Amino acid sequence: MAVPVRRPVASLWIGEKLQYLNQLCLLSHVKHGHPTTLYCTDTVTNVPDGVEVRPATEIMTIDMDIVSQTSESFLSNVFRYKMIQKTNAVWIDCDAFCHQPFPDEMQNIFAGHGFRGALNCGVVYIPPKGELIERLMDYYDNLPDAPAWFNKQQHKRLAKQDPSLPHAVRIYKAERTSFGPQAFTYFAQQTGDFDKALSSDYLYPVPFQLNDIFFDPYGRVEGHFTDNTLSVHLYTNGTKPWWRKNPPLPGSYAFRMCEEIGLDPNQALED
Repeated sequence: MAVPVRRPVASLWIGEKLQYLNQLCLLSHVKHGHPTTLYCTDTVTNVPDGVEVRPATEIMTIDMDIVSQTSESFLSNVFRYKMIQKTNAVWIDCDAFCHQPFPDEMQNIFAGHGFRGALNCGVVYIPPKGELIERLMDYYDNLPDAPAWFNKQQHKRLAKQDPSLPHAVRIYKAERTSFGPQAFTYFAQQTGDFDKALSSDYLYPVPFQLNDIFFDPYGRVEGHFTDNTLSVHLYTNGTKPWWRKNPPLPGSYAFRMCEEIGLDPNQALED
């Protein structure tokens, strides 16, 4: 039986090699019928079959000097909304596993995250024309002296930054999530879109603080899932080095999902 063609999804990769968890997550969307695009800044040597590769410059100019002073996630925070505007695709982080396909009619795909209740933007779709995306893009394109939500301590950290650094880098170093969850949460509150958020079980059923459970052969990951669960964030940024350099243990969620997708993790372990 043919897999139905569903709405497109896309992500960004900075670097030359995917880890096996990234391959796994991209392929999980392909499996569910989502046309899956990976925008790349470099020639990536191990993108799995079924994933379309496009140059990141189709979406925006990439300033690698800024990336080198911040992080890959810094750039992706700007990239995702420009990508939604240009392609109307759902943004997926490369460590978001597709548990169920995204409904075609769902116009607001974002959710609360972890134990804190702030919104995350690891998996996100918002209408490409609307106040929320316009406010986000205006923030990125016309950075204020300091983000409006900064508290006293954040202002102090910002003031201590090297004035010779680019302004975006100073803000990032003062508060790492200023361009990601903090910005998304703040502007969603300002526009009234905060109340449209899905509950965490849709996109982040396992809190970040418990991410080791994906590699525990006795962990009952599915106990966190509900009938609503569409995506399962694997949090590769928080994964311990041992799990990135060794194949998952038999019986663990990561092992079982590799078997389900037909992926050999040994071919893309971290050096």
